[in-house]
Amino acid sequence: MKSIDDLDVSGKRVLVRADLNVPLTGPRISDDGKIRASLPTLNALLQRGAAVIVCSHLGRPAGAPDPAYTLAPVAGCLGDLLGRPVALAADTAGPSARAAVAALPPGGVVMLENLRFNTGETSTDDALRRAFADELASLADLYVGDGFGTVHRRHASVCDVPARLPHAAGYLIQSETAALQRLTSDIQRPYVVVLGGAKVADKLPVAGGLLGKADQILVGGGMAFTFLAAEGYEVGLSLLEGDLGAARGYVDRAARSGVDLVLPPDVVVATARDAAAPREVAFSDEIPPDRMGLDIGPESAASFAARLATAKTIFWNGPMGVFELPRFADGTRAVARALADSDAFTMIGGGDTAAAVHALGFPDDAFGHVSTGGGASLEYLEGKKLPGLAALQADDPPATPPAAGRVA
Repeated sequence: MKSIDDLDVSGKRVLVRADLNVPLTGPRISDDGKIRASLPTLNALLQRGAAVIVCSHLGRPAGAPDPAYTLAPVAGCLGDLLGRPVALAADTAGPSARAAVAALPPGGVVMLENLRFNTGETSTDDALRRAFADELASLADLYVGDGFGTVHRRHASVCDVPARLPHAAGYLIQSETAALQRLTSDIQRPYVVVLGGAKVADKLPVAGGLLGKADQILVGGGMAFTFLAAEGYEVGLSLLEGDLGAARGYVDRAARSGVDLVLPPDVVVATARDAAAPREVAFSDEIPPDRMGLDIGPESAASFAARLATAKTIFWNGPMGVFELPRFADGTRAVARALADSDAFTMIGGGDTAAAVHALGFPDDAFGHVSTGGGASLEYLEGKKLPGLAALQADDPPATPPAAGRVA
């Protein structure tokens, strides 16, 4: 996989597929971590005289323009961080985008409007997706893939555009894949994995894949209740997702393979997911039928922290509870503190986990690596082929004439 250091970008128009899918509260960005993560690649291209075209998605609009998902706040934030204006085109690859790119000088930046405003971006119809890729590719001379959070998606801007332009990986994708290699092929042991959060159906196969690699798997958050139920315990009103039979199978496989699959011995429960709801601690095998588990308990937090203290490699994906509510954030805070205090190589698996450590006041440099792609990192660890990485690893297409209006 080529790096941007291998490209001659001076005077070229470079289309950068970033992942700027940041959380918004109204028009306000509540966590700009993904935007900051894109800066090393963008600054390097600009310093080398490229004219940079940034593209990304935001949220899940229904294939048409939607003011709620405009990239305008992102363009403003990126401009502030870069210290230079970032013009926002009014469309993805239409007249506004073409005009903005035609006027783009070396060292300038333009951002295309939300890629998912075009149905071709996420279409499963190859013809529609490739037609949109043709439009995007026509804007540029070179392509840089730097949106790690999207490399597990077969989308036009991720997989089809690099088949049309000379391409390379940006610094973010390089750092993400280097970190993941330390969890798959260069493992320092003991290797402890912490899994939590929701989306249990997506994470169960990951747990299965890790049984052959990890020494211990600590399960908390919403995921714990699937495993507790699979063990025959009543979980009351707690989140219950995924295949109980598969969870039971992973427990059995862990026992046969000598992997410690550790469930929380106690949980914090309440009658509702509400900041004002009275909380109490219950043993995991004694959850009342009218209560829901909203955090791991103090005994679980102490046990998990003790196990993490002995590790040399740690991967964490999924908060231990409803960290957004302070009354149910103690378990997540305890795990974050254990990682921050550890001498191990530590990786935060993106998504809600990254949002949790930021919300609880932990800086990125407290950990070995904070991923920008929760789903992508999980699929990588599961052993799946990621289409976006495969596209960047492929050979460049045959040389074609430069894009119209190429920067002089």
